[in-house]
Amino acid sequence: MVIAQRFGEGHRVLVTGGAGFVPSHLVDALIDRGCTVVAVDNFITGAKDNLGHLADNPRFTLVEADVSEGLPGHHPAIAERFDAIMHMASPASPTDFGTIPVEILRVGSLGTLNLLERATADGARFLMASTSEAYGDPLVHPQPESYWGNVNPVGIRSVYDEAKRFSEAATMGYHRSRGTDVAIVRIFNTYGPRMRPDDGRAIPTFISQALRGEPITVHGDGSQTRSITYVDDLVRGILLLLDSTETGPINCGTEHEFTMRQLAERIIELSGSTSTVKFIERTSDDPEKRRPDLTLARTKLGYEPSVAPDEGLRRTIDYFRSRVA
Repeated sequence: MVIAQRFGEGHRVLVTGGAGFVPSHLVDALIDRGCTVVAVDNFITGAKDNLGHLADNPRFTLVEADVSEGLPGHHPAIAERFDAIMHMASPASPTDFGTIPVEILRVGSLGTLNLLERATADGARFLMASTSEAYGDPLVHPQPESYWGNVNPVGIRSVYDEAKRFSEAATMGYHRSRGTDVAIVRIFNTYGPRMRPDDGRAIPTFISQALRGEPITVHGDGSQTRSITYVDDLVRGILLLLDSTETGPINCGTEHEFTMRQLAERIIELSGSTSTVKFIERTSDDPEKRRPDLTLARTKLGYEPSVAPDEGLRRTIDYFRSRVA
C-alpha cells in the first residue's frame, strides 16, 4: 500500500492549535513538503516557542485567534482559500480537564462547527484530530474503530471525551449531508519534544520528576496500561490519512503497551536517575487499558510505526534535560 502525496507545494493548509505539541510538529512536516501553512492558536496551552524557528519562513503565518469564536476573516492569511483544514486544537492534558473544562467543550463543539463550515465553503479536505479517549475505559482490548466505547458522560474526563465524540459526529454529519471531504484520526498516547513539563500526562511528568531526582508518582498500583507513540510516527500517520481518500475514523498509534509502573521504571533507567517509584491515589475514570488495533491503518494507509520506545524516550529525555531545573 502506497499513498500518493496529495498536499504539497502550492497548497494552503490551516492547522488549528498549531503552537501545541503535536500540531507544531505537523506544521514542520507540512512546511517540509512545500505547503504554505497558516497556524491558528489562542495560546491557552500552546507555546509560541514551538514555532519560533519558522518566524522568518515566507510560507508560514501564525495567527492568534480562538476558533471557538470563529476564524478572523479580516486577516489576509485567513481570507484566502484553504486546500486542507486540520483541526488539531484542544487542550488534552488530564490537568486541563479540571481547570479549563468549558474551553475544551467549546473548541470541540463550536470550534469544530466553525471549521467544518469553512472547509465546506472552501471545498477543502477537513481532518479532525480525535482521540483514543473516544473509547473511554474500554471493555474491548485492543480497541478497533468499530468499538463504540465505554465513556462516563458526566465524569471529570467527559469534557474532553464527549467533546471529541461530538466532533466526530459533526464531522460525519457534514460529510453525509453536505459532501464535505473529511477524515477522522483517533490519536493514541503520544510523546516527544515540545511537550510541556507540567503537562500532567504520564511521560512528561515522569521525565521531569526523574531529572529532578524526585519520586516518580504513579497512580494506583501502576498496573494500568498505555500504548506510547513517538510524535514522528504519529505525524507520518496523520499525513498518510490526509493524503488518502479515507474518511475514517482510523486509529493512529503503536502497539508498544506498558504498564505505568514499567514506564516509570524505564524512564528512571534511561535517564540515569536516582528516583524511586511512589504510588499515589488513582484519578477518577482513569482507563485500565489502552492499545489500538492498527488493522485499518495498515491496510488502508500502509501505516507502520518505526520508532522504538527506548529511542523515542531517549530523544524526549534529552529535550527535557535543557528545560527541567
